[in-house]
Amino acid sequence: MTVNGANVANTRSDTGNERQWRLDPRPMGDGLLELSCAGRWCMDQDLPAAGMIVSELDNTLRLSFDTAQLSAWDTGFLAFLRALFVLCAERGISIEQDGLPNGIRHLLAMAAAVPEQKAAKRSNARQNLFFQVGAATVAFFRGAPEMLHFLGEITLSFGRLLRGRARFRLSDLWWEIEEVGPRALVIVSVISFLVGLILAYLGADQLRLVGAQIFIADLVAIGMVREVGALMTGIIIAGRTGAAFAAQLGTMQVNEEIDAFKTLGISPVDFLVLPRMLALMLMVPLLTLYAGFVGMLAGLLVSVAIFDIGMFEYYTETLRALELKHFLVGLSKGSVYGGMVAYAGCLRGMQCGRSAESVGEAATSAVVTGILLITISASLMTIIFYRLGI
Repeated sequence: MTVNGANVANTRSDTGNERQWRLDPRPMGDGLLELSCAGRWCMDQDLPAAGMIVSELDNTLRLSFDTAQLSAWDTGFLAFLRALFVLCAERGISIEQDGLPNGIRHLLAMAAAVPEQKAAKRSNARQNLFFQVGAATVAFFRGAPEMLHFLGEITLSFGRLLRGRARFRLSDLWWEIEEVGPRALVIVSVISFLVGLILAYLGADQLRLVGAQIFIADLVAIGMVREVGALMTGIIIAGRTGAAFAAQLGTMQVNEEIDAFKTLGISPVDFLVLPRMLALMLMVPLLTLYAGFVGMLAGLLVSVAIFDIGMFEYYTETLRALELKHFLVGLSKGSVYGGMVAYAGCLRGMQCGRSAESVGEAATSAVVTGILLITISASLMTIIFYRLGI
C-alpha cells in the first residue's frame, strides 16, 4: 500500500526522518483489529485520515490500540481517533481504549460527555403588533411575582436596619455614596445647565408675546426645583448608576459570589442591596437640589444676555416664585426616583443568569426598568400633589 510516497505493506509513515508517525493495522483473529500507533502524531505533520483504514474495518468486530511506541501527540491524534470512533460506531465495532494513554482517554471521555451545541434558530419573520404586545404583557405578569418578592426582601432588610440587625460594611456605604454622588456631579451639571437653557428659551418665546419676559425666572425656578431637576437627575442616574449596579451584581452572580454569601449565612440583600439603596436615596435628593440650582443659573444667563433682564430683577423674581413646598416636592421626588433606580438595578442584577451575555442583558433591562418606574412614580406623585394642593 502506498502512502505519503512510501511503499510499505500495512505501514504508513511520513517522508521525514526525524519526525515520523507510523500506523500499522494488525488483525489478531476472532474479529479483533489492533492499531499500532507509533512515532510523533502532531498537527505540524501530514497525519493520516481515519478513512485510510476503512478496508481493514470490514471484517472487524473489536478494535484495540497499541501506543507503546508513541513518542508525542497533540490534538491531531485526538482528531484522528474521534473520526475513527465515528467510523466504528457506524459499523457497530466495539472499541477497547485500554491501550491508549490516560490523557487521551480522559480527553476523549470529556469530548463525548459534552453534547454538540446547535445554534438556536432565529425566526426572520416579523411578528405583528398584537403578538408583540401580548408577549410583553405575559412577560410582565410572569415577572411581577419576582419583583414583589424582591420588594418584600428589601422591606425586611430596612426593618433589620432600623433594629440594628442588618449586616453590611459601613465602608461599602460610604464608597457607594461617593460613587453615586460626587462622581456624578459633572454629568448632572452639564445636563441640568442645558435643560435650564431650553426651559428659558421656550418660556421666553411665549412670554415675550405679552411682554412678560420677567416670568422666565418663575418658569425656570419652579420647573427645575419641583419637576424637571428631579426627573432629569433620576434618568441620568438610571443610565449611569442603575446599569452599574446591575452589572456589578450580575458579575457576582456569574462568579457565584452571591451563592457564597448565602452559604456563609449572610443575606445578599443586606450586604449588597441595602448599601446601594441607601446611597441613592440619600444622594439623589441632593443632586436634585444641585440640578435645580444649575438650571436656574442657566435661566439667569439667558435672561440677562439675551432678553435684557437685570440680574437683580431675575434674582428677586426667583425668590418670590420659590416656596418651601416646591423644595419639599423636589426632594421627595428625588428620593423616590433614587429608590426606584436602585431597586431596578439591584433587581436585574440579582436576576442575572450565569453567562457574560446575561450581564449585558441585566444592565440594559435595569436602565429600561428604572426609567419606566421613574415615569410611573412621577405621574402618580404629580397627581397626588395636585390633589393635595401642594
